[in-house]
Amino acid sequence: FLQLCQEGSQRELRSNISVSCFAGTKETAFIYAVTSAGLVHSVTRSCSAGNVTECSCDMNLRHGGSASEGWHWGGCSDDIHYGMSFSRKFLDVPIKNITGKSGSPLAAMNLHNNEAGRQAVAKLMSVDCRCHGVSGSCAVKTCWKTMSSFEKIGRFLKDKYENSIQVSDKLKKKLRRKEKSQRKIPIGKEDLLYVNKSPNYCVEDQKLGIPGTQGRECNRTSEGPDGCNLLCCGRGYNTHVVRHVERCECKFVWCCYVRCRRCETMTDVHTCK
Repeated sequence: FLQLCQEGSQRELRSNISVSCFAGTKETAFIYAVTSAGLVHSVTRSCSAGNVTECSCDMNLRHGGSASEGWHWGGCSDDIHYGMSFSRKFLDVPIKNITGKSGSPLAAMNLHNNEAGRQAVAKLMSVDCRCHGVSGSCAVKTCWKTMSSFEKIGRFLKDKYENSIQVSDKLKKKLRRKEKSQRKIPIGKEDLLYVNKSPNYCVEDQKLGIPGTQGRECNRTSEGPDGCNLLCCGRGYNTHVVRHVERCECKFVWCCYVRCRRCETMTDVHTCK
């Protein structure tokens, strides 16, 4: 579904079609969060690698540690603070300039989801250490902070997407949950928020720029997003045999040409009903 939403957004940019997935849905929330997180991750990695003149390692952690426990800060800790600041300027400022800070529910939602992506990177920071000592005794350790892999951050945000919170389409000082009975439950910085329910991505809708999944090729044995069970939305799939003819077992013959056999293979192809 996320793939279909992204495909729809690309069509919107090309043809000015109003695509529903850019109107405050769960998919929008995930795209904003993962984009923001990706920018933080990329910029911070570049800082640590010395590829950006404005930043480097996190110098605040150069001193200190726990002498009694036999470790101290050292190495090159990822300067996530610069990465987060850069992300806010690059992604949040244009939204505020267009809407006037966060003057609409959609703008406020997008700003919140941007921050949720950044908070995911910060939350999953870990501490790596290297041992020092005679014969690997690890009498002293040098430790530094590092970001998790982006794959891990993506899985975290995917879980937040699955548990995203619908908020009211009326902005009153701050975003509120849609369900009145749940409004006393606070909204966390890491939660993903959406305003509008998602359209049915399984069925073609030309007005919204949604191609649907009918006719899409799928993998019968896969349990992932390319699997027939998921991609075909429970409608089932058709199977047909495709005949491939290609040159094979080619050999160079002196002198001077290449002789090949004509090979034929039959492959089962599955497409959604």
